[in-house]
Amino acid sequence: MSNAELLDRVTVRLGRRGFGKDSTLVASSLCSDEVNRPLEDIFLKYYGQHFAMGGLAGFPFSGMTGFGAMASHIPDEGSCLLVYGPHVGVDSDGNVGKIIRRGKEKSGSCCGSAIAATRYLQQVLSGQGEILPTPSTPMDAQQTYVSNFLLPYASEITASKEPMVTLPYVTFRPIDNMMSGIVAKGSSKVGPNGKIAMLGGLQVSRKIVWRRPPFSHEIHYFAD
Repeated sequence: MSNAELLDRVTVRLGRRGFGKDSTLVASSLCSDEVNRPLEDIFLKYYGQHFAMGGLAGFPFSGMTGFGAMASHIPDEGSCLLVYGPHVGVDSDGNVGKIIRRGKEKSGSCCGSAIAATRYLQQVLSGQGEILPTPSTPMDAQQTYVSNFLLPYASEITASKEPMVTLPYVTFRPIDNMMSGIVAKGSSKVGPNGKIAMLGGLQVSRKIVWRRPPFSHEIHYFAD
């Protein structure tokens, strides 16, 4: 469904459960890639300012500290909506894992972080590379974590007939596990009457350069 369709469904269903337009704080955990901003923007236009929890590939790298800070920003007697998940590009030729960006003639990787991680996974599986240690500096810590979070799924990704299709679905699992863990530990920080809604899914970004349906961004959601 398109972003607008998703927003409409979310607002109707959450509205029935007491999530008010002016009393709900949206917290997003989407990849840093600029192609993900339209989804955040459409929620921002409806609910107002949002809290950013995400980093590379969509992992909620702000962790417990970020969630706690977000919870303290929820309006009095209000609730929070968590929007999270990985993304994947599809270019105009139907190539999954690529997208044509603004001002670019050729397609580029999308999600670049997840795709970079697959090269690391192939090296580890083939014995040509070693498992990266826990980062000791912040210089590229997020990418190291993304790579190692995907390591348990290395065989599934590399054995797939369409690795770029499998990759985003697989990437959702550790992101969802991480977000669920954060919520489980931090839910008490939300006010006594507050609620937490989790909307996790896979965002598909498409840059249309020839006749196609009139939308450029979609999200396929898993959580209702």
